[in-house]
Amino acid sequence: MTEIRHGRWTAEVDGDFVVFIIGARINSKLHAVKAVMDLGGRRGMNHMLKYLTDHPERGLLGYETAGFTVIQYWRSFEHLEAFAKDNDDPHLAVWRTYSKRVGKGTRAGIWHETYLVRAGEYEAIYGNMPPHGLGKAARLVPLAESVSARQRLKAAARAGRA
Repeated sequence: MTEIRHGRWTAEVDGDFVVFIIGARINSKLHAVKAVMDLGGRRGMNHMLKYLTDHPERGLLGYETAGFTVIQYWRSFEHLEAFAKDNDDPHLAVWRTYSKRVGKGTRAGIWHETYLVRAGEYEAIYGNMPPHGLGKAARLVPLAESVSARQRLKAAARAGRA
């Protein structure tokens, strides 16, 4: 079990970063096995995340899973885009196979959202938690009890303009 960090903590990331949320849905219980294969089977998301964890130079800072949804934290959009388009990385082949297998069919669905986060324009608070979410992808630092969310975000915005 992961060690709980007692007290209040916040995540710090140097510079801008990207939050990429991706999910899948099996739309047909009758075709669940085919749907899992459509989504990459053994070469799917778990394989890609292991590859990215083993190759930190590709730009993945960290991730958190929530069922069929994965929240990923990337160093930049350029890193994310390069991974998605590079023939030598495991994503493109899985994407092409998905497109061919599913086409206009509906047995499996996928979705994603991409958010560009400017330096200091985010807040992350963890109270008596093990590293989680952005806190797994960034540095965790103790949070000053006397500072409010509004004060932290204002200070970060001022620092970003300096």
